[in-house]
Amino acid sequence: MAENYDVIIIGSGPGGYVAAVRAGQLGLKTAIVEREHLGGICLNWGCIPTKALLRSAEILDHSNHLKDYGLVLEGKVSADVKAVVARSRGVSARLNTGVGFLMKKNKVDVIWGEAKITNPGEIVVGKSTKPVVEPQHPLPKNVKGEGTYTAKHIIVATGARPRALPGIEPDGKLIWTYFEALKPDFLPKSLLVMGSGAIGIEFASFYRSMGVDVTVVEVMPTIMPVEDAEISGIARKQLEKRGLKILTKAKVTKVEKAANSITAHVETEDGKVQQIVADRMISAVGVQGNIENLGLEALGVKTDRGCVVIDGYGKTNVPGIYAIGDVAGPPMLAHKAEHEGVVCIEKIAGLPNVHPTDKGKVPGCTYCQPQVASVGITEAKAKELGRDIRVGRFSFAFNGKAIALGEDQGLCKVIFDKKTGELLGAHMVGAEVTELIQGFVVAMNLETTEEELMHTIFPHPTVSESMKESVLDAYGRALNA
Repeated sequence: MAENYDVIIIGSGPGGYVAAVRAGQLGLKTAIVEREHLGGICLNWGCIPTKALLRSAEILDHSNHLKDYGLVLEGKVSADVKAVVARSRGVSARLNTGVGFLMKKNKVDVIWGEAKITNPGEIVVGKSTKPVVEPQHPLPKNVKGEGTYTAKHIIVATGARPRALPGIEPDGKLIWTYFEALKPDFLPKSLLVMGSGAIGIEFASFYRSMGVDVTVVEVMPTIMPVEDAEISGIARKQLEKRGLKILTKAKVTKVEKAANSITAHVETEDGKVQQIVADRMISAVGVQGNIENLGLEALGVKTDRGCVVIDGYGKTNVPGIYAIGDVAGPPMLAHKAEHEGVVCIEKIAGLPNVHPTDKGKVPGCTYCQPQVASVGITEAKAKELGRDIRVGRFSFAFNGKAIALGEDQGLCKVIFDKKTGELLGAHMVGAEVTELIQGFVVAMNLETTEEELMHTIFPHPTVSESMKESVLDAYGRALNA
């Protein structure tokens, strides 16, 4: 007889395991199905290990500019790429163990294998066709296996995978995805990065810090196309100053492979084609939801452009089936997945006053050098929507802490509705802005106006003072510029 649960979650990434924890907290009998590694892509192959790599790159960059800080080091600091990668994998392994602990603590059963929804309220778990890559730690005790399981509520949290362009598919040797880029056996002398979203730019930044000759090709007019154009323009100048070569309004049309290199045919806006030879290439043209082989199509679950269609609570068009995270569409960010997971579970549990996920208040962060962070709409989008706006800017060149850090090349930019004082968007580039952006996220969530922000006391000296100064600037009241 099939074992029955209140909730079964397919996938243990940030959305899935957080949903499972919240379900356990609320007393729901819960199981989570995983086929490969607890923690999903983010913990094992995405958000966490890339930040470990980028931290090593940041320290290396600072070490090679010690004279700027009045310090002297005999000899040049160099990178041991195997040690850098080993540290990154160790960070992931530590957190992987933590997810297993959280499942046990919250009385969540772990079912190991591949799930298929055979009927609303029923799944069949078979043997995984994707064996564990790099088993880091023993699985939690009492892991369940193949069989039939039932639940009133089934949540699909299967994440996403790298998108491949026809004819330029990654092969794991010459054309990499982020999987191979995270664990290089050697440092290539030259690298072509196709795509300048967060994944592409972060890897381009990392490999440039490691001394690799890096070229980025982006089809859109600006790098990091989802960001405010002014912010991405500043980031581009700083990246190019570090030695990155960037081609925008350009696309890779063909890739020829040699024994140990590639030749990319890159077509520019004027129709001309140039050939770029590189040791390796990273394909970073986005990701697509893992919706296949789950039984969704047979059950009539609605999808759109490779993702499951949901409402603000994670509900699909089929009762009892939900979806959260990357598989449910953009923005494909771990923190969005976590929030969707909590909202979905609390709605299932019948908690009062559960608010639907507001994608307009999901922050985005890119951890290159310089960092980029944002929330809300861009200046261009505000104008497109016909909003009457006030725009404030404050350069880090006037911020005492940024100057003391030697990190004075940055900008904080805010966009307000002129009539209501509503904060519509905040966009930042520079030192530690990925930590600072949350201040604006909280402000937007609390529906804070410009008046309240201007009367908030920011500590001195901090880079965060740039946030208040940008607000003041929007209203012609900047004090330090």
